[in-house]
Order: sequence, then structure tokens, then C-alpha cells
Amino acid sequence: MTPDLTMSVVQICRSCGGGAAVDVHFCPQCTKILTLGRHGDYFTFLGLPRKLGLDVAALEQNFRTLSRQFHPDYFYNATPAERRASLERSSYLNDAYRTLKQPVSRMAYLLELEGVGGAAAAERDAGASGGGVAAKVPPALLEEVFALNEELDEVRERRASGAPETEWRGRLERARQPIDAKRKAHERHLDELAARWDALLDRGAPVEERRQALEALRDRMLERNYINNLLAGIEREIAT
Repeated sequence: MTPDLTMSVVQICRSCGGGAAVDVHFCPQCTKILTLGRHGDYFTFLGLPRKLGLDVAALEQNFRTLSRQFHPDYFYNATPAERRASLERSSYLNDAYRTLKQPVSRMAYLLELEGVGGAAAAERDAGASGGGVAAKVPPALLEEVFALNEELDEVRERRASGAPETEWRGRLERARQPIDAKRKAHERHLDELAARWDALLDRGAPVEERRQALEALRDRMLERNYINNLLAGIEREIAT
């Protein structure tokens, strides 16, 4: 390791022992591709800021550039370690691109990255409800959940008693309207919270202020998952 390396150096080249920063893919000393370590994150890997309003054009360009650089064909005659490194970085690059390309998965990943609790847990909580009232239903949605469950129970009873399809289908469509309206409102709020996070990041806001923004984002993500779960339950009833 050269003596002028700083604390930003977190990767060690297995070919020459040189050091490299976390966002470097090839050793600055010997130019060999670096083995993928456990450090870093998708944003850093793609050379992008940890923002929710990403520059999509930059994401696409960086992805294409790195795809060419990591392509296994370029390492056909390289050492086994280099071939393995190219495959590892190519796989990680694809995962990073798929995650950051979609706004919702980008939000979920950022929450997990920042240690605020990701949407994966929210998805499990929403799925566990099965369209019913679960212990962790967001308080803001309790009224809608109870009302929808009562309506679905009545619809099932009407269908079982032989009621005309036009009657119970119409009730399901009406039950969907307020839930769908709430979904659209949540999507707008998520966009506002994403812009708030980016603004806080730009001005170097204190950690506590940024955490509050992420916690608000997490709560809205949880509510969003429940809303989508409720809408999916209505769709299942209509399709039955």
C-alpha cells in the first residue's frame, strides 16, 4: 500500500496490494479490475448521489458505460480472479440498476441503506394482513380498513344469496373509489417527501432533520403498501 493513501481508501487490490476508493472499479496502480467487496452501495457503485430524484439520463449512461467495462468477454483471457471479479461486478451492477431505476424500489433501498427500516418489512406487514385488520395497520388507514372489510363481507353475503352480478360488482367499484383516491394522494405525498430529502441532502442538513424526513417517508411507504393491498383485495373479489 502506498504511503499517501487516505482514509477514503477502502478497497485493496488483490493483484498488486494497492488501495482504491469505494467508488473505483479498477486499481489505480495496476489497472486490474477490483474484486467486489462488501463495502459501498448501489448509488456509490453507479457514481450517483444518494438522492431520490435521480438524473435518469446519468443513471442510464453510467450503467451502459460500466456494463461495457465489466463485460466478461473483455476478461476471457484474464486470470480466474479477474474473470470472477467481472462477473461479480456485472451482477451487482444489474441489481443496482434495477433497484435505482424504479422510484419505489429506490425509496425502499434508501430507507434500508439509511437504517430507517425499508419497505421490505412494510410489504411483509401488509401481506400478513391478507386484506384484513392486522395489528400493525397504519392508524391513518384503520377507518378505511374496517369500512372496506365490512363492505366486502356484505358483498360476499349478497353473492352467496344469489344477488345479481351488477349489484355486487357495482358495490365493489364504489368501495374502490375512495381507496384509489387515497392511493393517488399518497403518491403525491411520496413525491413531496422525496424532494424534501434531496433538498436536505443538498444543504447538508443535520442528521436528525434528515432522519425525520426518512421516517416520514417510511411511514408513507408503509401506508402505500397497505393501500395497494386493499386495492388488490378488491380486484380479487371482482375477478372471482
